[in-house]
Amino acid sequence: MIRLPRRRAPGARMSLGGHLVELRNRLFLSAAGVVVGAVAGWFVYDPLLGALMDPLAKAAAERSGTVTLNFSTVAASFDLKLKVSFFLGMFMSCPWWLYQLWAFVTPGLTSKERRGAIGFVAAAVPLFIGGAMLAWWVLPNAVSILTGFTPKGAFNIIDAQVYLTFVMRLLGAFGLGCVVPVFMVALNLAGAVLAATWLKGWRWAVVLAFAFSAVASPTPDVLTMLVLATPICVLYFGAVIVSHFHDRRVNRRRLAEGLPPLKQIAPFWRRDAPVESEPA
Repeated sequence: MIRLPRRRAPGARMSLGGHLVELRNRLFLSAAGVVVGAVAGWFVYDPLLGALMDPLAKAAAERSGTVTLNFSTVAASFDLKLKVSFFLGMFMSCPWWLYQLWAFVTPGLTSKERRGAIGFVAAAVPLFIGGAMLAWWVLPNAVSILTGFTPKGAFNIIDAQVYLTFVMRLLGAFGLGCVVPVFMVALNLAGAVLAATWLKGWRWAVVLAFAFSAVASPTPDVLTMLVLATPICVLYFGAVIVSHFHDRRVNRRRLAEGLPPLKQIAPFWRRDAPVESEPA
């Protein structure tokens, strides 16, 4: 029997069995949210499939050839509808199952850490959605470039399952790429990494951003790689700025308490500025 999780007082201790029961209940609620989202996705499947096929129709018009989806088995269309519905369910219920994760973890956190967890979820969700929307904007161009390699006079009949995997990979790559800076700030707030460390490795970060874009994006064109890598780089330096101001605030508090300050270097927009503090 599944029981709704009870609100626990901050700092309250639970047995291992209690934690397992709590985890089971949270997972059940998360799965229920995904199922509800999948039911909603079932009803919007037809217009969504039409939107997904628009880039193929435009590519066919540009090439004056056949570029379309193929359902290779009897149950392929039904299977595709189920997969698309659950994909939409995961996407639409993202705030719900992230909240369940937060609700499971938060009783063991301090009030300040709970506020940070809320900020993490509040920042991660719109960034992931923004990255996915950016991928949706890039999708027609990606389809046009890839289908452009079809030899003249040949037909490009794409398996529907393969095309769905292609779209999901594109959306996921863009979404996760835009969420990386949130983890950077989270590590800084936790005291694991200083802003100086993020700033010192900015060259490697740019290289890794472009390497990730080249590998994660399913298209070989330079435009798609630039469209994905540029926001990641901008968000990376934005995370460095946020981490820098956080470290400065921590330094002021440590100095007021008579503790040695953190090692800091000048922010990247003031490379000629003197070093703010050195380790004691």
